[in-house]
Amino acid sequence: MAAPGRSPDRLPVMRWLVRGFSILGCIALWQLASSLHLNLGVVTFRNVPPPTEVAESAIVLLRSPKLMAHVGSSLWRVFAGYGAAVVIGVVFGFAIGCSRAASDLLLPPLELLRPIPAVAWIPLSILVFPSSELSMIFITFIGALFPIILNTVHGVTNIDRRLVASARSLGGRPAAILREVVLPGAAPSIVTGLAIGMGTSWFCLVTAEMISGQFRIGYYTWEAYTLQNYADIIVGMLVIGLLGMGSSWLLTALGQYLMPWRRPAVAR
Repeated sequence: MAAPGRSPDRLPVMRWLVRGFSILGCIALWQLASSLHLNLGVVTFRNVPPPTEVAESAIVLLRSPKLMAHVGSSLWRVFAGYGAAVVIGVVFGFAIGCSRAASDLLLPPLELLRPIPAVAWIPLSILVFPSSELSMIFITFIGALFPIILNTVHGVTNIDRRLVASARSLGGRPAAILREVVLPGAAPSIVTGLAIGMGTSWFCLVTAEMISGQFRIGYYTWEAYTLQNYADIIVGMLVIGLLGMGSSWLLTALGQYLMPWRRPAVAR
């Protein structure tokens, strides 16, 4: 509920203004530190390009045909691996959350593999898969899989058992209970896992692309580093950030649309 004396329609506008000023403030501090070649001992801005130079490099990239090749390749790899992780992660999560036998069978190996970082999977994926394309999709899949599984398990196991018992006492069949009670109750946690999984997918993909690639946004960033094009490094980082933020925002918006009962009273 909006505060007394404050228009509910103006509140989202003011919040967006504050968010915009926070970004502008960060850019201004960045410009100042780069212009003064600020050296704080531990952190130095001596070789960090200012925002104006980064903007010029971004304009050059926007006008280049390579941008669509880089972004298109990365998007394909992310969504291919992420889509497979969504299907397998949600199915495994429901199985582990609903069945003790499935939990005993699936959860121990998953917990053993979960702490392994994406970088450690790269050599094995190169050995297992016949092409670098499949290996990078696999790395993206691994990065998204575990957050989706764990959040799905969390959502299923935290369903109020009284709701399930009530539905069963009213004659609900297992499939109907799963569809009408368990799935809506676990949906918020599942959506959270999907959003986290999307972020980790981008992180893992860029890690893989820095090692193997030609037309990928991660490879573009790494190539800029090897060629000492410092402004292009930041441009690549910003493109990755925008793509990841946009993907996560779409998932969150879709989750709010599909779960109207979870929409906040004040728009974010």
